[in-house]
Amino acid sequence: MQRIKIGVLREEKSPPDKRVPLTPLICADLTRKYPNVEIVVQPSKIRCYSDDEYVSFGITLQEDLKDCDILMGVKEVPHELLIPGKKYFFFSHTIKKQAHNKKLMQTLLEKKIQMIDYETLTDKNHNRIIGFGRYAGVVGAYNGILGYGLKYDLFRLKPANLCRDRAEMEEELKRVKLPNIKIALTGGGRVANGVIETLSALRIRKVTPEEFLMASFREPVYCQLNPRDYVERPDDHNFDLNDFFKHPEHFTSKFPAFTKVTDLYISSHYWDPRSPKMFTEKDMKEADFHISVIADITCDLEGSVPTTLRSSTINQPFYGYNIVSGKEDLPFNKDTICIMAVDNLPCELPRDASDDFGKDLTERALPHIIGEDPDKVIERATICKDGKLTKPYEYLSDFAY
Repeated sequence: MQRIKIGVLREEKSPPDKRVPLTPLICADLTRKYPNVEIVVQPSKIRCYSDDEYVSFGITLQEDLKDCDILMGVKEVPHELLIPGKKYFFFSHTIKKQAHNKKLMQTLLEKKIQMIDYETLTDKNHNRIIGFGRYAGVVGAYNGILGYGLKYDLFRLKPANLCRDRAEMEEELKRVKLPNIKIALTGGGRVANGVIETLSALRIRKVTPEEFLMASFREPVYCQLNPRDYVERPDDHNFDLNDFFKHPEHFTSKFPAFTKVTDLYISSHYWDPRSPKMFTEKDMKEADFHISVIADITCDLEGSVPTTLRSSTINQPFYGYNIVSGKEDLPFNKDTICIMAVDNLPCELPRDASDDFGKDLTERALPHIIGEDPDKVIERATICKDGKLTKPYEYLSDFAY
């Protein structure tokens, strides 16, 4: 059986990311399960898991990773640190031709690196198999609740990034006492499922979209809205999801009806630039526009949520949107909407997020990486190899060369 050596990279991008692709326990489990696999870890002072924790699980620290067959990180590897001819796994943020990573894409080709992006790892039905989306939802919902408490001076929670882990964060949630508010959630994927985990920890009851619109409650409630609930095709009221995916420009938003009864809006849906905005600047100026806090987990600038003027940061997660001026204001003023638009939410709970990601990576991707790959998972996910773009990514030619 072929020996395979995997190196876990130190995160070098600034600001550094504390997450890891493989936790100490997962590394130890992998080497037991696959005797032909050796894992070494580049020393780091900023990881959420310390060097000592890796060593305690029998994992070797190694600075020079040139003898590794596979190199795994989380964020982009600075182009000058890339080792020629290696097989890399990390989030490259290149497949949408992100301008700030043009040099990275060019270097991957120049150094004849095989680049496998976690974002492009899919099953045979082209569904993503790993990601940090779940914890974006878990933390994004927590931040939305935190923001609501601050805006109305109801409670003050410890920020998630100051909690040791999710268990401590959920202890904080036990202090929350919400009034009879209505929370609208858009989306149905991993991120939305993470949101629901946090709302469930608060024991907030789920109601149907119809109940949400029409009924009053003596408790806080939430509803989950899927595309058929928030968009429609004006010329055809028989909703067709495939039609929406193919031609979102033919649809208009039905969400303004929900803005009249929603207190906290949590956005976690995928947005196509051709799709309509959830609501408009004009809608916000209507007297019955009721939303006062928005947790925009999708964080698409100039996207589906027009109040998202910029990304916010973990240390300063909130800003205000002034409905009158359409400009940024203080987050907790009476006449502003409080916006949470942190774009790296999983970093607030790096240990839990890394553990969740690592489990998915080892269960859903690693067998294809170190063994046979009959479903061509790695082949589909490879952006470039031997100095050339692979066929599915040839559309990057004008960006990469």
